[in-house]
Amino acid sequence: MQLLRAVTTIGGYTAISRITGLIREILMSHVLGASLVADAFVVAFKFPNFFRRFFAEGAFNAAFVPQFAGRLADKGFEPAKILAEQVFSAMAWFLLVFVILVEIFATDLMPFLAPGFITTPERLTLAVEFTRITFPYIMFISLSALLAGVLNSIDRFAAAAAAPILLNVMMIGALLVFPDLHMEPGFALSASVFIAGVIQLLWLYWVCTRAKAPLRLKLPVLTEDVKKVLKLMVPGTIGAGVMQINLLVDMILASLLPAGSLSYLYYADRLNQLPLSIFGVAIGTALLPPLSRFWRKGEVEKALATQATALEIAMQLTIPAAVGLVVLSYPLIKLIFGHGHFTLKDVSATAPALAAFALGLPAYVAGKVFSTTYFARENTTTPVKVAIICVISNFIMNLIFMKWFFHVGMALATSLAAWINVVILGILLKKDGLFTFSRQLLLMTFKIIALSAAMAGVLIYLQAIFSDHSTSLWGEIVMTLGYVFLGITVYVICGYFIGVRPWERFKDRAGI
Repeated sequence: MQLLRAVTTIGGYTAISRITGLIREILMSHVLGASLVADAFVVAFKFPNFFRRFFAEGAFNAAFVPQFAGRLADKGFEPAKILAEQVFSAMAWFLLVFVILVEIFATDLMPFLAPGFITTPERLTLAVEFTRITFPYIMFISLSALLAGVLNSIDRFAAAAAAPILLNVMMIGALLVFPDLHMEPGFALSASVFIAGVIQLLWLYWVCTRAKAPLRLKLPVLTEDVKKVLKLMVPGTIGAGVMQINLLVDMILASLLPAGSLSYLYYADRLNQLPLSIFGVAIGTALLPPLSRFWRKGEVEKALATQATALEIAMQLTIPAAVGLVVLSYPLIKLIFGHGHFTLKDVSATAPALAAFALGLPAYVAGKVFSTTYFARENTTTPVKVAIICVISNFIMNLIFMKWFFHVGMALATSLAAWINVVILGILLKKDGLFTFSRQLLLMTFKIIALSAAMAGVLIYLQAIFSDHSTSLWGEIVMTLGYVFLGITVYVICGYFIGVRPWERFKDRAGI
């Protein structure tokens, strides 16, 4: 399976998922705005999603896929399937107990997750009630992640990449029909999350069955293979999810800020997640199986070439995307969220948070590439040590920046922590001979930065000309899409003349 084709497949379905997710957020901002109900749902939704991003996008795949792919390459499908069934059963029973405990102690946990809610009892009560409805989602989606790992390892990326679309469709449906169901919107949204988890699990199980890889649920047995996966997974939970830990810290501290701050961070992060998930998750997911096979077989040159290709793809995509989000943060937030109960004041508060998050976009995705190299080599210790440094750095910067910049400072701290993470990982990889920052890659990065700066200059100039022109909704749509189109056009045309032509370079190297 060619790396670029896999990235394109995953990225394409992830793009659809993020677009439907964007529609979901537009409806949510229109219905809830930045209210107490919105803050409560954000906490209830982020809590299971905090673990989802570990299991579905981070530590689980990092621990399980190399083991499954390695066994598949060495011993064939049936022994690999036995390992998958053993891990599936162990995870299912563990998560069942975990969910039950959270359901019982949700009231006691909430003051730790959102200590600021104590001053607003209504918000605290709603957060507890919403969490009890949404949290079982973690069990369904984590088991779905295992099934997705099996499918990815046999080069079937489409079904797993498409699964998150189901969540967005269910939540959009809840926001559209809650008045007809005589439900409060927060409760309708929470219920839709639970239902979506069940549907996603059933969907991926059906796809696995069609691929002749159905997994049977058994009584859990901690075999040596299962213990090895768990041993790799525990430190990897922190190592692969450093960004998510930082966002959780943001959520806890943001609850201490004025009402609405959680919502501002949430909406900004959701828009930032659009390119992050399309590029970062796609590259990381597509990169892990081939890297695992190359390192397993001792094919060092192929492994390093694949890593270099992934990193170059990441820089080509994320640097201009980050610059675009920074420069266009206000018109994008205003167009997408600035309607209904989401006021211009909310737009002005959310836009700088988006810009702050976007500054870390290249680091988030490059960090995915670097950490994937460690996980493919079954080394989860190094990423976790680096992650601890980053979590501590993020916490300290949060405390400093939030005093002066409130929620925007917290978003900035998260981005800076991501850069600390990727720089340290890159230095350690280079020291171990697992990464080479070649002259070619360095020159390409400088060219991309120069192109992105030129694009930013054009966009800033255009906004200065048209910023005072009040316009209708359709006018805003045309103007904002015009900014995006012109920015891309400037980048592509200028890039052609200075040799930044990704469609040519990746075509030549896609067979890696």
